[in-house]
Amino acid sequence: MAILLAVAGLWAVAVVTPGPNALVVARIAMAETFAGAWFATLGICSGTICWGAAGFFGISLLFTCAPWLYLGLKVCGGAYLVFLGIRSLAAARRGCAQLDGESLRRRTAPGDAWRLGLVTNLTNPKTAAFVGSLFAASLPPDPPLWVGLLCIGLMAAISLAWYSLLAWLLSGRRCATAYARGRHWIERCAGLIFIAFGLRLASGR
Repeated sequence: MAILLAVAGLWAVAVVTPGPNALVVARIAMAETFAGAWFATLGICSGTICWGAAGFFGISLLFTCAPWLYLGLKVCGGAYLVFLGIRSLAAARRGCAQLDGESLRRRTAPGDAWRLGLVTNLTNPKTAAFVGSLFAASLPPDPPLWVGLLCIGLMAAISLAWYSLLAWLLSGRRCATAYARGRHWIERCAGLIFIAFGLRLASGR
């Protein structure tokens, strides 16, 4: 029980801290629909399960033995975030408000939203480093498999609860109206934040 409480507390703090995952959910929720943001949330949770499994089976040890893997993941993750930022800036420049409803529905297809959440999570090496540290600090030297599975399930549940709540709060009518009024500026700000995150990540800071 103490192990689960420690994992839940540490993971909850990590999840509520703003980062690329929260930005993706917030942007989709405000720009489009709750459904799209929720499928992105499912993608993030899928990535959490992957990172949790990797952390439990010793990803931190792998990164220690092969630092170039961690460096490569940082560069790829940073490049992906920069790509998201550039795409957001380009959308603002084109004038997203002129997109019709059908275009928005195509852009927020469940599969696309899920993949966006998954890739955003998997290309964030800080998540990998944190999960490895979390398990190293919380679990005994030789934990049974069921303990690891419970921890991974708990992490996924916390992520699902938080990002679903965030999507619900930001997809309300007031947020949608505010987004419609200042869409270009919000798109630009989101793009700049993604680029800043990506460059910071790729530079190792």
